[in-house]
Amino acid sequence: MSIPILETCRKRKRRPKLFGLHSFAEPGCPINPTGPFRDNIRIFLKQCAEPEDYCAKGMPLWCTLLVRDKSCVVPLYTIEEGWGNHLVSKRKYHVVIPNDRDWNKPLEDNVLNIHSHLLHGLIHCNGFGHLLCINGIEGGSKYLYGREIMDLWDRICEILKARKISVEDASKKHGMDLRLLHGVAYGHTWFGRWGYKFCRGSYGVSEENYDRAIEILSSQKLDKIIQDFSDREQSRQIKCMVQHYRDLSESQLVTIRDLFKFMLTIKSRSALQKKLVAATAAPSASVQKNSIRISFHKKDNSKEKYLRCKRFTSVIAHMDSRWPAKRLEFAAEVIVDALKQHKSEVGHGGMTRQDLRDAARMHIGDTGLLDYVLKSMNNVIVGCHIVRRGINSARVLEYTIDDVDNPVKDLKLLEATEEIHQKPLPELLPAPAPVPGTDVYNDVVYLYNNTLLNYPESELLELSTQAVLDSKHFVKDRPFRDEDDQLLRFFCQVMPGLFDAENMATETSPAGELVMVPLHATVFDLKQAAEKALRDTYCIMDKFVVTEVDNLGEMEDRDVLFGALESGAEILVRGSGIDLDSNLKHEGGADNWIVRCECGARDDDGERMIACDICEVWQHTRCCGIEDSEAVPPLFVCPGCCTSFGPPMTNSPLEFQCSDDLLLDSATMYGMDYEYDNCIGLLQ
Repeated sequence: MSIPILETCRKRKRRPKLFGLHSFAEPGCPINPTGPFRDNIRIFLKQCAEPEDYCAKGMPLWCTLLVRDKSCVVPLYTIEEGWGNHLVSKRKYHVVIPNDRDWNKPLEDNVLNIHSHLLHGLIHCNGFGHLLCINGIEGGSKYLYGREIMDLWDRICEILKARKISVEDASKKHGMDLRLLHGVAYGHTWFGRWGYKFCRGSYGVSEENYDRAIEILSSQKLDKIIQDFSDREQSRQIKCMVQHYRDLSESQLVTIRDLFKFMLTIKSRSALQKKLVAATAAPSASVQKNSIRISFHKKDNSKEKYLRCKRFTSVIAHMDSRWPAKRLEFAAEVIVDALKQHKSEVGHGGMTRQDLRDAARMHIGDTGLLDYVLKSMNNVIVGCHIVRRGINSARVLEYTIDDVDNPVKDLKLLEATEEIHQKPLPELLPAPAPVPGTDVYNDVVYLYNNTLLNYPESELLELSTQAVLDSKHFVKDRPFRDEDDQLLRFFCQVMPGLFDAENMATETSPAGELVMVPLHATVFDLKQAAEKALRDTYCIMDKFVVTEVDNLGEMEDRDVLFGALESGAEILVRGSGIDLDSNLKHEGGADNWIVRCECGARDDDGERMIACDICEVWQHTRCCGIEDSEAVPPLFVCPGCCTSFGPPMTNSPLEFQCSDDLLLDSATMYGMDYEYDNCIGLLQ
């Protein structure tokens, strides 16, 4: 079966449009639009894509075919669907490259909820967008590397004049967070290669904190690291690794940044060298390697699959519970039934803890019992089902369910493993450390784990590492560039006072919309262009009428603009007709959250939060001492409200003295009861 759009073109008796993957969206290839995104995307769909003869959940879609080589044609889909504090735009455009295995299938209705796409980007018609996911070779693709996909996405955003694109960087490789590894090695994340910079941090981390944390971590002297590890078991290994790569390098390696950067540079060369060696190996050796590889594939990995799983009955046998075992088992069965029903109806994905709790409450009214059982259900087997728990892409606790493959055989295997686990284990020798230079990535992982995550007795480095890991949100802001043509360009923004003060107290007015008028345009022409742009972009401005341009002083409608305003200037307009009662006002909905956490956060940063049941102010669960793996308590009262009921009985144990002021400031940055303004000393 071929790519669906090819079948569509055959029916229409039209040749499909084909473009080169690596040259598509280069300047002038195949289009060179100069207007705002809302106009450029229409040109793109008309000239660079073919409309499909079906819809995805009622949404129209187009397909662009990109040729990588003679044997690989990549389908790029654009789907028309029509920020929390941003007005709802009329149209959103999803740019999607499905996983390789789905290239020959029509897009499904749940296409926007799938996280295995090679590329999924979203751009609102006002030019603001988000890179939602990217998966290259290591993410499941057989053909496309991550950098190829990012190059393509970046060129598409550039040619369409997207204004600002955000991304949440949670990328990992070999268990390492790339935003930390690349931040130390290069001074920016992996996405920083394409111009993505710090946007906002979680847990009150500011850009200044982030930059200082990167500087502290990357400037560690290698000789100092060797000295600090001198009395630890890793001492000899780290010293040998540093010396090995110093001998290989033509330039001097002084800091940990120099070392990581050099190692990441040569690891690609070593991979290429391995391929060349494999290609020139003797046939007999090749056959031998293949036979070994086949024998590994035939290995029975059932034991490994269930190694971390335990029967729920075994788990509760070691728990000190006020509920009887039968009651706990019944609650677990109810939870499993809810997960099974969800899986049969939806077909994929799991259930958030709250959704699962609500479904189980239909059968069990004791919420304390449900919270207790949910907390203990992770990698447990109930009946013939495995229940697992994890954090999904939205950073929300999620439960999933899988069937036991062969119930009789696998459960017997599980019983055998449980018996082994219950026996006292002999003292195990530590795993041998990697030989320096044998596998560069193994060496990188070893140094990453020891020098960045587990540095001995250095609270400053520990807090610096945490500051980088708590910085996940990055953004690429495309600067305005005026074109060399006969048009004037202005950024038109509605006066903030036109929005209802009560409803918009915590919101920002919409970003200025780009409007274009001829050189000889009048004030009236500018009003009409601004009115058209705002009506075309935002739902609540469908009937907006511009009556005044604030920047033009005493100029009248018939006066010519040329000479009065410089092209590229920002203008403020006044008018009437904004639908402030519309349900389509803000992307984040109508609820106004009040966030005031002791870490300094004053807005929703995407991390897990809990609201005080008295003052209804939201705070991070981590800052309140609640681990991500723990259930949220059914009743929560913040320290401020506790104090208002009565004075504390003892002083906070966190109020301690420290001779080193820098470490005192750093220790107070996360979750301690101090004013945030006094905490920025961590990274100063």
